[in-house]
Amino acid sequence: MTSVSIGLLSLPTDTAALAWPLWTLAFVLGACIGSFLNVCIYRMPADESVLHPRSRCPGCGTAIAWYDNVPILSWALLRARCRGCGTPISARYPLVEAATGVLAVLALMRFGPEPLTIALFAFTAALLLITFIDLDHRFIPDEVSLPGIAVGLGVSLLPGGIGIANAVLGALLGGGILWLIAWGYERFAGREGMGYGDVKLLAMIGAFLGWQAIPAVIVIASLAGSVAGLFAMLDHAGRQRLQRVGKRLGPGAVAVSLRRASRRTEIPFGPFLALGALLVLYIPSVALPLELVAH
Repeated sequence: MTSVSIGLLSLPTDTAALAWPLWTLAFVLGACIGSFLNVCIYRMPADESVLHPRSRCPGCGTAIAWYDNVPILSWALLRARCRGCGTPISARYPLVEAATGVLAVLALMRFGPEPLTIALFAFTAALLLITFIDLDHRFIPDEVSLPGIAVGLGVSLLPGGIGIANAVLGALLGGGILWLIAWGYERFAGREGMGYGDVKLLAMIGAFLGWQAIPAVIVIASLAGSVAGLFAMLDHAGRQRLQRVGKRLGPGAVAVSLRRASRRTEIPFGPFLALGALLVLYIPSVALPLELVAH
């Protein structure tokens, strides 16, 4: 029997053919949820209701008709502009919708049509929401992370879940480690280095993935964040500044300048914690030598 490799799975050809309609449905439903995430990303930082009023164009204030609010398609058909006033519509909207659709398909492919799959998809959608809010506003809403901890503990009791003890330990370890880091840095440096939103986020991740996931999530987030920070420091202006320092004062001064620049460069940590959580969820082997109990 021939097989086809799709994403994380290698399935018999006939099985893959039967699964395509279900995956397509998952993508469509996920994209619709992504449309709601766009509303949350826009309104939650402004402390506005995510339910009322209906979505409106920020340019002319006109309510968006349902046929102009179809995920991904409407943006393409409208050529990324409001039908009424022509205000450009950011490419982020279809990007978030498509990404949420992909997350829905990944959850279904990885865990199958089970109740746990819906919960884990909701978890990854929450990570996506947190990522974009943190990138834009440098904060992680408690309205997502704190209920997320409670939901993660509840999900641990579902068939195939990690178990309540593992989830509780994960929440305590995740939140505890980052709290100690944040508290210690603030105490010794005299300024805040890590927001406490990150603490609650890692506690939520621990509640969903268990304590075994925490070391891998932190390592992945730290490495990815360090690389992103280096790129942020070495933008065009940063490279020019370092070249001037090197010519005038020598290589040693360049290292000092980099250290000072690293203190001034603010990089949100939430998106990298979310990245680490996604990798551990879908590639459990990255958590070795601490093997995940679940999945």
